[in-house]
Amino acid sequence: MDGQAYRKANVSTVDPKDGSTGETLFDKKYRRVTWLCALFILGYDGIEVTLGGWIVTFMIRVRHADPFASGIVEMGFWLGSTVGSVALGFVTPRIGERLAVAIYLPTLIGLQAIFWLVPEFYVSAVTVALQGFFLGPLYPAVVVAATHLLPRHLHVDSIGFASAVGGCGAAGLPFVVGTLAEANGVKVFQPFVIAMLGAVLVIWLCLPLEPKKETKKGMEMQMA
Repeated sequence: MDGQAYRKANVSTVDPKDGSTGETLFDKKYRRVTWLCALFILGYDGIEVTLGGWIVTFMIRVRHADPFASGIVEMGFWLGSTVGSVALGFVTPRIGERLAVAIYLPTLIGLQAIFWLVPEFYVSAVTVALQGFFLGPLYPAVVVAATHLLPRHLHVDSIGFASAVGGCGAAGLPFVVGTLAEANGVKVFQPFVIAMLGAVLVIWLCLPLEPKKETKKGMEMQMA
């Protein structure tokens, strides 16, 4: 399919001068999905970078581990994220993105609580790796959910906008944690992450339900 055929098959529902970006962000049928996905990715990126950035400091200052062992714990987090993206990538589509993420996020909250409350090095190392494992599939899941909830001609604009907003989370939330840690100690980053995970879970549950296949097929036929 060339570009011209694609444009014919995916006609925008707004005036061309407004562009699909305007439709994505402000059209009442689609803006809820776009903004909720953007907030979800903002929280996800912030949580991931906060954990990855503060694990070593926490392990050294609070768990009194040596720098090498603390670095190994952080490596376990990123390795867990990689393995989780691959392994749970086969599980998530089978049970559905909505249910899968609704399971992964409470699991992450529980793991973070254990990491916070159990002052043992090996428990911390295992829970950190498992957090990476369950964080890994979240970004692909929200992207897939957006493609299911939005018409094809809005996919690029919606996901691009949401990813750009997510970058703000990756930059801003670790800074907030650093500011809090400066005043109250590095222990504050764990309750902060738990609060952010709870907020992301609420955002996820606010996403509209995916339309049934028959309804979605009928909508696509009307747009063709």
